[in-house]
Amino acid sequence: MSEKAKFKRNIALVGHSGSGKTVLAERLLFDNGLLSRMGRVEDGNTVMDFEPEEIARRGSVSTGLHAFSWKKHEIMLLDTPGNANFFSDTLLCMQAAETVILVIDGVDGIRVKTEEAAESAAEQKKPVVLFVNKMDKERTIFEQILQDAEILLGIRPVKVQLPIMDGEFCTGFVDLLHLQAYGFGDDGKSKKMEIPPDLQGDVENERMALVEAIAEADDTLLERYLEGEELAGEELAVGLQKAVTDRVFVPVLLGSGLSGAAMDFFQDFVVQSTPCPLDMPPRPALKGDEEVAIAYDENAPFSAFVFKTVVDPFAGLLNICKVVSGTLGKDGGFLNVGKDEKERYSQLYQMAGKQQKPITEAGPGDIVAFAKLKNTATFDSLCDESYPVLFPQVAPLAPCMGFAAYAAKKGDEDKIYASLARLAEEDKAIRLERNPTTSEILVYGVGQVHIETIVEKLRRKFKVDVDLKTPKIPYKETITRKVRVQGRHKKQTGGHGQFGDCWIRFEPLARGEGFQFSDEIVGGSIPRQYIPAVEKGLLEASVKGVLAGFPCVDFRATADDGSFHAVDSSEMAFKIAASLAYKKGMEEARPVLLEPIYNLYVKAPSDYMGDIMGDLNSRRGRVMGMDTEGKTGTINAQAPLAEIQKYAPDLTSMTGGRGTFTSEFSHYEEVPAEIAQKIIDAARKDAD
Repeated sequence: MSEKAKFKRNIALVGHSGSGKTVLAERLLFDNGLLSRMGRVEDGNTVMDFEPEEIARRGSVSTGLHAFSWKKHEIMLLDTPGNANFFSDTLLCMQAAETVILVIDGVDGIRVKTEEAAESAAEQKKPVVLFVNKMDKERTIFEQILQDAEILLGIRPVKVQLPIMDGEFCTGFVDLLHLQAYGFGDDGKSKKMEIPPDLQGDVENERMALVEAIAEADDTLLERYLEGEELAGEELAVGLQKAVTDRVFVPVLLGSGLSGAAMDFFQDFVVQSTPCPLDMPPRPALKGDEEVAIAYDENAPFSAFVFKTVVDPFAGLLNICKVVSGTLGKDGGFLNVGKDEKERYSQLYQMAGKQQKPITEAGPGDIVAFAKLKNTATFDSLCDESYPVLFPQVAPLAPCMGFAAYAAKKGDEDKIYASLARLAEEDKAIRLERNPTTSEILVYGVGQVHIETIVEKLRRKFKVDVDLKTPKIPYKETITRKVRVQGRHKKQTGGHGQFGDCWIRFEPLARGEGFQFSDEIVGGSIPRQYIPAVEKGLLEASVKGVLAGFPCVDFRATADDGSFHAVDSSEMAFKIAASLAYKKGMEEARPVLLEPIYNLYVKAPSDYMGDIMGDLNSRRGRVMGMDTEGKTGTINAQAPLAEIQKYAPDLTSMTGGRGTFTSEFSHYEEVPAEIAQKIIDAARKDAD
């Protein structure tokens, strides 16, 4: 098995939407005989983008996985989304690859999500290869991309191929490692040719830069190089793989997924110069409270981590995991460490686009899938019972845009939350909650398109239609002064009457202290058995404030006097008396409206800090502080929820997609009087 692991490569195609990742994957599968014809994203017939939502949007919504063989090596492709709305899936799936291929459009250059991908690859300590795609098009900017890569991506790009240009068109390349020129053939195959004379000087300089960079990765090579010794082809190839694995520099390749130009060179480079699982350092894990490192070793106990889950309403859950150590057979069992549950599987699968291919074994570095595990989900660690460990994983993107989900059809109310919860198992960027104040089901996502896609999947997978509305703000009410009032309920009917009489003292409390009740009745003015009814009456009445019907909070009610009738008094009578006291007391105690205030953490390039702070001030926000690290700034602020419900698209527009934010509830504050009156008027109008 360990011998097999040497011939495995897991590569993640990552980059901004439109850079050609899916077409590149399609080309690799087609060239290796796995497809009868090349699909097109525009036609909705590619192998990797098979979900109806992907076909409709002409772009990846979820990571597609498919393996192919090249020169006795098995390469697993992970074609990740480049759209900001689905980039959370990209970050999670990058964990399963040994190498990240940053795919860049040769005409449009480096764009926002490529920057974020490079940043995440650095955080995950992943070897990176830069692939400049669409080099068969007119007006490519290869040299500009390399200059931008240093600044925007924070990497050290080193050319492995040098483009051969004919006017504004790239017609071939020079392999700098072997000093051989190739032209782009009509069939996509690279055709050997002589190095153009006008390129000889550039070739020598770039070759020297490549050799120097490779030598830096190996002390022995560096010593020989500095002594003026010529380095041979084979040792340069070995040194190149070590340099890529150790992240000494980022090799730069070029080609075209659409035409197939230089795809043979690309695949040669992947198998010869990128790491196999055994080349990777041990993976950090936790064994109880102890930090350990798990090596990619077939002889160690089995361990793996689940990085992706696919939900199918008919087939159930499909958990996709990366095997770190040990081996698996075609059936068997293991321990889900975090949930302390034993799991069994009856078939092992390898993903192949929308299909699953049964396999009989798996070992270190393999990416495999299990169907119908009972208690397993994304982020879970699966291990042999003899050595249970937990693998920390990358956090998904924080949801920043929310909507209230209402049933479009009567009778679907109960199905909405359950169906959304199933989708949240698949997509960890979804957050669900029920707001107890507004009684709404709230669904949060990364952006508008993400939310729309969730709705489409609900309809397709679970036959549930929802209407999305802007969530109601969970306003609350409170009082600002101390009052003492009487609540008296007296009603005479044909038989027994109803009598309850209580004096209640209301006083404001600090924010967040809720409702408190005190009993100061002396002398039996209200019998002990009726005191709980007074408290219950107040508590039930406080659900609706007197200003606009919002819950009333942060006050103490003290019962200090009252009277009763030996025959006509009852629990119900005292409940009603207490509610009358509540209404009267709230009106006299100068009620005010409270609104939720959220902590806001905004991250963006430093150039945008001034605009962001100005915008936050216009939203009644308060900037609490700012930190700068390199070219990135982080603003810590507080703002009312009412002002930031649609902040996500505004921040994207303000920063060209480079700004991100997270938010969390902080506390409640009084609403300014002029704004409060508008809210009260609107609430009363709705109630009418």
